[in-house]
Amino acid sequence: GINAEYMGRPVTLGPWLGGLVFLAGLISVWINYDIDNQRGYFRSKDGKCKIWGREAKYIEAKYTTETGEKKTSLLLASGWWSFSRHFHYIPELVAAFLWGVPFAAPDHAIPYLYTVFLFLLLLDRTWRVDARCHDKYGKAWDSYCKLVPYRLVPYVF
Repeated sequence: GINAEYMGRPVTLGPWLGGLVFLAGLISVWINYDIDNQRGYFRSKDGKCKIWGREAKYIEAKYTTETGEKKTSLLLASGWWSFSRHFHYIPELVAAFLWGVPFAAPDHAIPYLYTVFLFLLLLDRTWRVDARCHDKYGKAWDSYCKLVPYRLVPYVF
């Protein structure tokens, strides 16, 4: 394996900064859970629900399966899902970054390799999922992309 000296030396963050990093990690995990929970709740109510106190916005996307069966999906565009089409990747990336902070000696990049790897993997996934959804939902996906214009980072990308 990789010798421990190349992994970076643990950095003493102190109680306040250490606590802040820990709290930010907990918040990232909670947000990730809440994003998935919001979509699950929306689906369980068949779109007839309120998200963050407002009627849920969504696109009804009809499609045909490979076996010829007609189906409909509801594409959520409220709550967390209004920020970007793949916003649920953001708290995962933040958590991955925070896991490296305690080992973040200024002269070592290895503790952040996982974050870089995960970022590249999820960035690629945003394009693949968007392409798959476009093929599956067609014009409904185009409408969804107009309603939720950002792919990953709100107001940036």
